[in-house]
Amino acid sequence: MEQKPIIRVMLVDDHPVVREGLRAMIESQPDMQVVGECENGKDAIASFHTLRPEIILLDLKLPDMDGIQVIEVIRESVPDARIIVLTTYVGDVQARRALRAGAKGYLLKASLRRDLRDSIRAVHAGGIKVQSEVATDLARHEAAEHLTQRELEVLALIASGLSNKLVADRLGIREDTVKAHVTSILNKLKANDRTHAVTIALQRGFLEL
Repeated sequence: MEQKPIIRVMLVDDHPVVREGLRAMIESQPDMQVVGECENGKDAIASFHTLRPEIILLDLKLPDMDGIQVIEVIRESVPDARIIVLTTYVGDVQARRALRAGAKGYLLKASLRRDLRDSIRAVHAGGIKVQSEVATDLARHEAAEHLTQRELEVLALIASGLSNKLVADRLGIREDTVKAHVTSILNKLKANDRTHAVTIALQRGFLEL
């Protein structure tokens, strides 16, 4: 029988236990090999250029930089780099950002035992693999309006418990302007009130706990 080529994989996650589990799942396969492990974004970028793995498994939540920044930096120099995001975030916002940055896969950590190995093979073969739950969220919110950067700033301050006046003071804008932003946020998120808007924003990934 013809032997399949070995898929060389690099792991990027700041939790050693997670990396250990990923390594065990991958190296149980005859056609896969872990060639490197990194615990932060800067090391991941440097190691990618040294090791040139065919697949990168990347956590979005890294201690030194946003995982999406890592995708952008790597793909700026190597546009065909194949990166699969591994995350605990179900919401559509982070998934859309990651895919726009160039990720070729987006998987939830809770179901890696079911989907990881087939996803690595699919992405290695040139495909795109997005978990079904995430794909459903992406489709559901495809036509939704996106929040502006200023609206995200207002929403984050509201989530921290600040009143409109304190938000205005913090951002150096008028309270009436904050009220207008809040109205826009409620409309875009189809929220009933400020608390509901924060809940929706957390669920969709506009905000992180």
